[in-house]
Amino acid sequence: MNNSRRAAIDDIKDSLDEIRDRIEEVRDEEQESYDNLLESFQEGEPGEKMQSVIDTLDQALSSVDEAMQHLDTAAA
Repeated sequence: MNNSRRAAIDDIKDSLDEIRDRIEEVRDEEQESYDNLLESFQEGEPGEKMQSVIDTLDQALSSVDEAMQHLDTAAA
């Protein structure tokens, strides 16, 4: 791989890192909102929906991490 393509991968990784930070920020805010719910709401439909969103955002973070690992492998 030449330096130009390696630099392009580095740019993509930088963008993914920013995206990861934004996803993590939203996930943390949703988690904080969930944690501040009364227990009865946490166990009800609103809490279940919020927990589902948190879980989905965690999966998105894992996917971004996996993509970054693939890019590291490609650039090596």
